[in-house]
Amino acid sequence: MSHDTYELKAESREQVGKGSARAVRREGKVPAVIYGDKQPPLAIALSYKDVFYKIHGGGFLTTVATIDVDGKKIQVLPKDYQLDPVKDFPLHVDFLRIGKNTEVNVNVPVHFLNEEKSPGIKRGGVLNIVRHEVEFHCPANAIPEFIEIDLTGAEIGDSIHISAVKLPAGVKPVISDRDFTIATIAGSAAMKPETEEAEAAPAAEEAEEEK
Repeated sequence: MSHDTYELKAESREQVGKGSARAVRREGKVPAVIYGDKQPPLAIALSYKDVFYKIHGGGFLTTVATIDVDGKKIQVLPKDYQLDPVKDFPLHVDFLRIGKNTEVNVNVPVHFLNEEKSPGIKRGGVLNIVRHEVEFHCPANAIPEFIEIDLTGAEIGDSIHISAVKLPAGVKPVISDRDFTIATIAGSAAMKPETEEAEAAPAAEEAEEEK
């Protein structure tokens, strides 16, 4: 279930700072920094096109990549990026250097299966998703692309908690002090309005607590 890895070519940058970053962008490249694994940060410049397609292609922050910096290959995980607020193009990327035992916190999307096999949904119930993503602590080289929740047999009023999800080895939810809700099956407003509110309330409260 992990993403395929990929390689990006980069060149190292001598200067850092705003002026240097602007100069890099003028050349049609994206400034970036590789840090972590007890080594000094390394400032690099990447191809604008490569970075744009990777960011907008999905799974960018959960896919380990290899960056070839002037012939030296470094394994990294993208940790953060900035986009131009108006034009949506990449301005800067932070990469975390991946060592043999690096563990990371990442947000992993939730996929729901077998909605058509849920009696609650068949009767007009609604899948109320409390968390579209869950944050996990896991080995950097074994990040799940997504987690799956099977809705077979789910009835109106059912809540699906993290404990119901089969997780790969070494993958643990960052919230560890409670069995949090990922989704509920709520009654639709057309069906029976008073029960929907009662069922949706706990999920809404939990979402509030998280903020």
